[in-house]
Amino acid sequence: MKTLLDRKSSSSIQAFTAKQRERVSAFTLLELLVVITIIIILIGFLFPAFRGIQDQAKRTQAKNDLNQIVTAISAFYTEYGYYPVPASTTTDSAATYPARGLYQDSTNNVVFDILRYDISRDSTTVNARNPRQVVFIEPPIAKDQANPKLGIRFVSGCWYDPWGYTYNLTIDADYNAVTTAPVYADLSTTYTTASDSTGDKGPRTGAVVWTMGADDKLGNNGDGNYKDPISSIQSDDVVSWQ
Repeated sequence: MKTLLDRKSSSSIQAFTAKQRERVSAFTLLELLVVITIIIILIGFLFPAFRGIQDQAKRTQAKNDLNQIVTAISAFYTEYGYYPVPASTTTDSAATYPARGLYQDSTNNVVFDILRYDISRDSTTVNARNPRQVVFIEPPIAKDQANPKLGIRFVSGCWYDPWGYTYNLTIDADYNAVTTAPVYADLSTTYTTASDSTGDKGPRTGAVVWTMGADDKLGNNGDGNYKDPISSIQSDDVVSWQ
């Protein structure tokens, strides 16, 4: 039979144990808050790095696309002795197909329809320019046709870059071995000026293809430099001739 002293001792022990539990619970909650705070800080540090990795992956994919396009155009020229543009297109300016805005179709399908032998839009031109029906390139189909990236949009035949803009493209349609290229302040010093009356200025190649990246502006946020003149860090632009 418990004495009064025993009951008091038992009550004291229970009260002490309850206080201990409260302290442990409070300490655990504090620890949780500290951990959450640390995670938030780490996310803040890691997000820019993760964003940078994503951007680099997009630039790598774009560069791969540009190489494929230039290779296909060269193969077409080797096959036929002329470039994949309509016969009436006889100048670099006429054979320039610029992007028109985010998820907006351009006219670069003119070239890609011929290279892909896609007769769904202009069968007359495609058959006339690619009579042997050779498929020179097979780009992927964009997964999201409403907001296309990284592939062809069915309805237009335009090829979109990883950011949602159509690839910019110029072909040497006057056959003077110089293709007019975007006027980057740093790259222009390496360009060649055509010796004929056209005044074409650019690399000595049959075609130039480029994308201006996420900002859709030439150079670093529109400064016209392919690489930053001080840090030498490349802009988000990707070009086929570098």
